[in-house]
Amino acid sequence: MPADLDQSLTSARLQLSQLIKQIKENGQQDNLLPTLETVLTKLEGMSQHDHLTGALNRRTLLSTLDAELARSYRTGHTFSFAVISVDGLEVILEKHGQTVAKEILRTISKEALDMLRTLDSFGRVSANEFAIIMPTTWLDQSLKAIARLKKRIASVDWESQAPGLMVTFSTGLTTNAIKDTADTMLQRASTAMQSARSKGPDSIAQIEPPLPDYDPNAPENQ
Repeated sequence: MPADLDQSLTSARLQLSQLIKQIKENGQQDNLLPTLETVLTKLEGMSQHDHLTGALNRRTLLSTLDAELARSYRTGHTFSFAVISVDGLEVILEKHGQTVAKEILRTISKEALDMLRTLDSFGRVSANEFAIIMPTTWLDQSLKAIARLKKRIASVDWESQAPGLMVTFSTGLTTNAIKDTADTMLQRASTAMQSARSKGPDSIAQIEPPLPDYDPNAPENQ
């Protein structure tokens, strides 16, 4: 768990315990309600994030993806979705240990969160995989964003964590389609990511969404 998230959780738990104690000792006190609401808001925010990396957790990321699909359906704006996987993390874990492997995941998350736009969403979707939602972004634009992230990760002083350590990631990219769900987009981007991994470390693959079925009786086709 990142130190700042760990400290925030500890602080929130302490505050909540103190409030409960005061209520038990003195009965209901209206002046405690604002503080209680603040603590609950903090805990709700922390429940949306992965405790190891500070990125959005899988549940929150997929919920955000569902919301972006709904927004895109209303506005007609295309967006990009990427799944990234650290290359050879299993080998790194075996060679350098769990501490180094965890630090790699934390560092990638930190660099991504620092670099991405405020409207982008970054989350951890499995042990070794992250995902990025990039609103109003075509594939060519998302390729540039991934290239910037790759450059940023390459510039990290990995040697300070373990001698000879180098870290890269493979990427699967896709854009949304009219009938997509969060699960179908995640599956398509994951398939693209597996294709990227098959090409070798530090690779990128993309899959265009399927075209909608043509209906000759639809008004726009008559």
